[in-house]
Amino acid sequence: MQASLRYTLEDQRLMSAAKNYFAWQSRLAMREVGQKVIEIGCGVGNFTGMLLDRELVVAVDREAACIEQLKERYPGRANLRAMVGDIGDGRLDVGEGFDTCVCLNVLEHVEDDICALRAMRDLLAPGGAVILIVPAFAALYGPIDQELGHRRRYGRGDLERVARGAGLRVVKIHYMNLAGLFGWWWNARIAKRTVQSAAQIAFFNRWVVPAMARLEERVKPPFGQSLFAVMKKDATVTR
Repeated sequence: MQASLRYTLEDQRLMSAAKNYFAWQSRLAMREVGQKVIEIGCGVGNFTGMLLDRELVVAVDREAACIEQLKERYPGRANLRAMVGDIGDGRLDVGEGFDTCVCLNVLEHVEDDICALRAMRDLLAPGGAVILIVPAFAALYGPIDQELGHRRRYGRGDLERVARGAGLRVVKIHYMNLAGLFGWWWNARIAKRTVQSAAQIAFFNRWVVPAMARLEERVKPPFGQSLFAVMKKDATVTR
C-alpha cells in the first residue's frame, strides 16, 4: 500500500476506534463552523458526516481511494463536493469565499506548513476562520509519530508563528488532552512503541476521555497532547 495512504487510513482507523475522543474533538470544532465549509484532509469522511447539515461542504483529500470511499459513504448529497487535492501544493482549485476551513490532525503531515496555511487563508472570505487540531510538543515526537507520517509536533508559540507567517490572526488557541500527553510520552520515550496499543486506546477512550473532556471544558490545561486553534482571515489581509 502507498505509504501516504497507509498513514491516512491508520489515522482514520484510530479515530474511529476512539469514539469518545473523536466526539470531543468534533464538539470543539463544530462550535466554530459556518455554512460554507472546506475540509482539508477529509480522509474517508469521519468528520465530514457532521457537516452535512451545512449549506456547502467541499471535502478534499490527497488520496483518491479515500475520496471514493467518502462518496460511497454519503451518496446523493447535493451540498457535498468531494475531490482529490493536496494542500501541500500551496493551492487548491476549489473556488473561494468559504467561511470556514477545517483541518483536523493534518497540518503535521505537510512539509511546508506556512505555505499550506496560506493556501487555506486564500480559500476564505474576509473574516473566515481556519480551525486546526495538531499534535503538541516536539519533545513528545517519537516512533509512532514517524510511523504515522508526522513531520512535527507544535508548541503554542510554534503554531502562532506559523499563523503569522500565513497572514492569519489567532483568535483562540489552547492545549487539550492533558492525560494523553503522559501516555504519548510513555510510548515515545520509555516503551519506544512504533504503533499505538489497541488496549491503551480502548481504556483511554472509555474511562479517561469523558471525565477529562468535562474538566477541560471548565479549566483549560497548561499543556496537553494536542493543540486546538482558530485563526481568522482579517478583511485587510490580501494575497
